Amino acid sequence: MKTKTAIRKISYYAVMTFFGIAALLPFLWMISTSLKAREALYTIPIRWIPKDPSLEAYKAIFTLGTVNFMRALMNSFTVSILLTFIPLFTSAMAAFAFAKIEFKAKKLLFTAFLFTMMLPGTITMIPNFITLRNMGLLNTYTALVLPALSNAFAIFFMRQSFIAIHDSYLEAAIIDGASLYRVFWMVILPLAKPVLFTMGLFNFMGSWNGFLWPLIILSDRKKWTLQLGLSNLGSNFYNYQHYLMAGAVISIIPIIIVYLISQKYVEQGLASGGLKG
Repeated sequence: MKTKTAIRKISYYAVMTFFGIAALLPFLWMISTSLKAREALYTIPIRWIPKDPSLEAYKAIFTLGTVNFMRALMNSFTVSILLTFIPLFTSAMAAFAFAKIEFKAKKLLFTAFLFTMMLPGTITMIPNFITLRNMGLLNTYTALVLPALSNAFAIFFMRQSFIAIHDSYLEAAIIDGASLYRVFWMVILPLAKPVLFTMGLFNFMGSWNGFLWPLIILSDRKKWTLQLGLSNLGSNFYNYQHYLMAGAVISIIPIIIVYLISQKYVEQGLASGGLKG
């Protein structure tokens, strides 16, 4: 039995190691290519480790005349911060209402929210675009934020966590004279920290990697986000793969940093939010 158990463990770790390496290979190749000079891109045989590592590509993308990479990077930070915290706050308030406050047609309204999750996002883009155009909000960051204020998945995800918070905490706070707003800020949010960090991570990743909606809304190059800048970079410098890979490496660094900050909450947040893996 011990031998069989040992064989199973070894087989399991061997398979997981194989898939882990396979998943890392594209990232390793991306980093390797970004550190090569242009003449080394087409060297045969392929070199995973550059013979003469160079930061030429990283310097070049910040000095290109066609793409203001630094501005696009700052724009992405602005948009991602707005699309992380504002929808997180509005969704948390809605989730609190659905989880802890009794009102007429609550179940019906929540079911209607859930039905919206069945609609592909591309279906709502045209009506949202027409509405924002009539409001005169095209080519503004406000147009990127408004459609995200009502996020059915975020409401559902956080509601599951809020339901698990025992009502005795709320009752004790109300007995002490706290209003619903104070209960929300001082009781619910601190107790729901894992799910907030998890949903915040989802929001940040979605907004940082967003491409289609910013492409539709933002026509001014000065307001372009990083993903639009990378797309333009790919169109104008498709023969300079090390430029593209350098831009891609820079684009994934913020996501890695945010994940490392929030990782200790993610597993707990996924479990409490009802997405056990």
